[in-house]
Amino acid sequence: MLTGSALAQGTDDPTVTACKSTGLLALQEKSKDITDLVIDMESVAVSKSDTKVEDVPIKTVVLGEAYIARNGKTGTPDRFVCLLGDKGKVLLTFFTAK
Repeated sequence: MLTGSALAQGTDDPTVTACKSTGLLALQEKSKDITDLVIDMESVAVSKSDTKVEDVPIKTVVLGEAYIARNGKTGTPDRFVCLLGDKGKVLLTFFTAK
C-alpha cells in the first residue's frame, strides 16, 4: 500500500535524476542504440511510500513519462515507474509503451 501525496517535481530533483541515470544505464545494456532518456517533468509524480516488497522497504515511487532517444532521435513517450528504497537507492526502473 502506498501512502503520501504525489507532487510535481522540478528539473533538478535528485530522486528523478537517480531514476533517469539508472534507467538510462539499464536501457543501454539492452540496446546500444539508446543515446539518452528525456524525462517529461510535467508528467512526473513523486510519492512517498511506507511499504515493502517482501522484506525490502520502498520509500519513494516515481511515475511519469520519458522519451527514449535512439541514435539521437526520440519517438513517442513511454511510461515509467521507479521504486526507491532506503537512502534513495533505486531498486527498479520499469518502462512500458503506452
